[in-house]
Amino acid sequence: MAAVGTQPDILTRSQTTLTVTVDKPRIPLVAHIITDDDIGMLQGSKLQPINLGRVIKLLTDPHSAILYDRHVNSLQRLIRHYQNGFPMKDLVQVFKLLNVCADRVDQQPLYESPIIEILKICSLPYLKEKTSDEIVYEQIVIESISQLGYLMRVPSNNVRKTICQTLMSFYSEEQTKQKVQKHKASTKAYNQRVIENSDVSETLIKSLALMENDGDVRLMVLDVLQKLSKGSEKTCNQMLLADGARRICSRLMDPDPSGHLLFQSVEIMWNLLENGDRENLAAQLNNVACISQLRDAFVYQLTQGYSHYDRQLRNDLITIATLVVTQCPDSPFVECGFARQLVLFGTFQEVKSHNALVKHLKLMTNQEDFELKKLLMNMLVKMSADSTMIPLMSEGHLLLALFSYVRNNEKSVTPREWTPAQFEELQLHALSCLTSLCPVMIEDYMTCQGNTRLLLLLEWCVGPEEFSGQGNSFHGTGGRGNKKSQMSQCLRLLRSVVSTEDELVLQDMADQGAINQLIGILKTAFTAPLEKHMFIDIEMQTDILIILSSLCEGDIHRKELFGRSGVDIVINYLKTDSRLLNSGLGHHRLLLASVDAAWCAVVGCFLTEDYFLERSGVFLLFDLLELVPKSMYNLILGCLLDLCENPKTMNHVLTWRGKDNSTAAHLLCHIWRNEDLDVGALRESTGAIADTKKPLMGQMQMESEVIPLPANCPSQAIVDVFENLRAKIYSIFCKLGFSDLPGLSVEDHVTLTIIEKYLDFKMGEVWMEVISELEVEKVRPVTPDEEALGTIVKVIEERSNIVAATQVELLEAELNQEALDEQEFYAEIRENHRQQENQIRNFSEFVSRTSNFDILKAAKERQIQSIEGSRILPKHKEERQEIFHNTDLANLHLTAFSGRHIAVDSTPKVSTNTAPLYDPQLIPMVLPQPVVLRNLTV
Repeated sequence: MAAVGTQPDILTRSQTTLTVTVDKPRIPLVAHIITDDDIGMLQGSKLQPINLGRVIKLLTDPHSAILYDRHVNSLQRLIRHYQNGFPMKDLVQVFKLLNVCADRVDQQPLYESPIIEILKICSLPYLKEKTSDEIVYEQIVIESISQLGYLMRVPSNNVRKTICQTLMSFYSEEQTKQKVQKHKASTKAYNQRVIENSDVSETLIKSLALMENDGDVRLMVLDVLQKLSKGSEKTCNQMLLADGARRICSRLMDPDPSGHLLFQSVEIMWNLLENGDRENLAAQLNNVACISQLRDAFVYQLTQGYSHYDRQLRNDLITIATLVVTQCPDSPFVECGFARQLVLFGTFQEVKSHNALVKHLKLMTNQEDFELKKLLMNMLVKMSADSTMIPLMSEGHLLLALFSYVRNNEKSVTPREWTPAQFEELQLHALSCLTSLCPVMIEDYMTCQGNTRLLLLLEWCVGPEEFSGQGNSFHGTGGRGNKKSQMSQCLRLLRSVVSTEDELVLQDMADQGAINQLIGILKTAFTAPLEKHMFIDIEMQTDILIILSSLCEGDIHRKELFGRSGVDIVINYLKTDSRLLNSGLGHHRLLLASVDAAWCAVVGCFLTEDYFLERSGVFLLFDLLELVPKSMYNLILGCLLDLCENPKTMNHVLTWRGKDNSTAAHLLCHIWRNEDLDVGALRESTGAIADTKKPLMGQMQMESEVIPLPANCPSQAIVDVFENLRAKIYSIFCKLGFSDLPGLSVEDHVTLTIIEKYLDFKMGEVWMEVISELEVEKVRPVTPDEEALGTIVKVIEERSNIVAATQVELLEAELNQEALDEQEFYAEIRENHRQQENQIRNFSEFVSRTSNFDILKAAKERQIQSIEGSRILPKHKEERQEIFHNTDLANLHLTAFSGRHIAVDSTPKVSTNTAPLYDPQLIPMVLPQPVVLRNLTV
């Protein structure tokens, strides 16, 4: 009944609704936004929201702190919920939970398993809901990664291993694909960047101290550090900041059954070497503990290792040791005994030894042993910077071992010897090492007969024997297919030896004919034009000239051996085209070496000096002085100054003419003015002295304070003599004289007055410094000395005033001469205008005579009277004789003296303002046959 009763009601309501909606059309409801979730297109698991705050409160609330089972269950639910990764926005709470659990592991081991599971989830890339989450939560992610490193404090090997695996997986190149709805995993580059910006590497370095007895965990930490430090400069610097190099190197040789500890440690140090601060790395390894560990590891790998892996590890160790020696020359290699062992290993093949370490040691021809040989040579050269190493090297016969490679290259070798290419590279490397070692071991050099060996090798280099160099090494640059590399290294070694200026070495080299041999090489080996030479050829010629200069300097007999042939060579090099100086091949060094050879090997011996003058050597030096840069002036002026000791040089200096017909005196004055400008001396715009109290003093000398110095220390006034060229210029003028010098302008004369008094002014500066030092030290001289000092100051000021007055007179004389020249020029202009006026006036009179007969008659009468007045009256005319012959033509109306021809000038351009009727430069005028003009009225 109830059902039946209710049905009409429903119908009634339906009918009512229908009647209401009849007038209004029904509008369907349509969803305008359809999500992927609505149509079921989302892939992956759905991340349901979870209240991490409740979990944290459960673990930290005092009332539930001991409910360990509930804690573990909550953590298990959290792990299941975030099994595909943690969102970036939840990282703060996740790591807060980790830290709470980590702090309770000691008391309750139940937390260890959840910690490991959460850490495994942390190995996955973090999830982001928006693209901007990587930027917004970047600092949170960086701090979270740092927290991973801080968890190494947990005293559980499983947790520590898991942390290492987590970091490796998070940093790994291959990322696990995570499919979570509405979330996307962070990129590999982002993961690597946040790890680099965190301090996890620094924390891992410090955590090594916690696991000294846990070899497996330590190896995993080292593996992580190796991965993180590879190619990351920021990570390497963080590890160095935590003293990572020292911590790792000091435990290189700890017991390790796996054999991976040494390899991992060396790899990390190699990464630090490539990407980190080398100075900081070397400073951390510069201690006895680290050097001892390097020594033990190297000796073990060298004597016990036989595999390719062992050889590479051994070479890496010696490379790291070389870095330490290079950056820290005072490293304790000698104190640790490593230096003696390195000398032994570097020489045991060439020098026989009974030491047990090398008794069964052999180096093969493989690439690793070959690299070891070169690394040992380089290491010993670096260690030679320490003076305590020299006796050890001498005791180990190091030079004798290296000189075993200074010999002719042989084409055929035995199977156990180095190949020709390897021997050539070792030979060049040994020569390079000898270049650094011989100057500090000169006694061993003479014992090994170094001069003889080098000169024989040099003779082979220029000999006719065929040899095709490989040129594969750094030292063989430019010597492929020839002997230039050997010759270049040999000459470098000779130059290094002669630079010691050891008279015994120089005399032995000269006695063996080195001078003639080197001159012969310059004559025969470098015959091509200089502009066609390669850089190695230029370098060798420069080295030869430097060696000759060192041999001949200060010895007349050797300069005579240098002779005319040597002078000819120097003259040829002095003629080097100045355009080659900027070629970049070293021509400027060659030119300097030529000037130095002229100074050291020519000047000082009358025979070579006279021939040098005959070959116009002085002219060439002045030509160079005019063309070369300022940096070369000092050497050239020094050579000219010593050459001026020869009286014959003065005529050459005075005869020389440069550009624009300039003279040597003018050039020297110009250089003096430039020196004054460089030192900042006070000068007027005309070059005159601006301050008579400081006629020579430069800006630096004026600004420096007066400091009392001991007698053996030069003062600023004395140092100024060495720092510029003014003293040399003054000395040359002392030879030339200060008067009757050709080609000097007024400006040069003004400068010359200063040059002439240079010595007086310089002595005045010294005395002024003495007076100032006495005042600073508050020392009063005795009365006679004080009067003498006062007199000296007055005399100096008077001489400065005299020079200034002389300069004023010279300048005034120049002004007067210029005014006189100006007046003469104006007078010449006026005279030119006066001639034009006379020409116009004469033409006007000529026109008047031709246009007015009365004026012509008056002019004729004046002419006759002038003629009569100029004649001497004869006696017969005075006595009025009846017979008188008149020579004038009758009825000739001309005011010019008549003849058979007449020249008619064209109308001047000035009178008509037009061009002349006839220009002899443009149109040749052809005159008709001459006729006799009679009764012509003009």
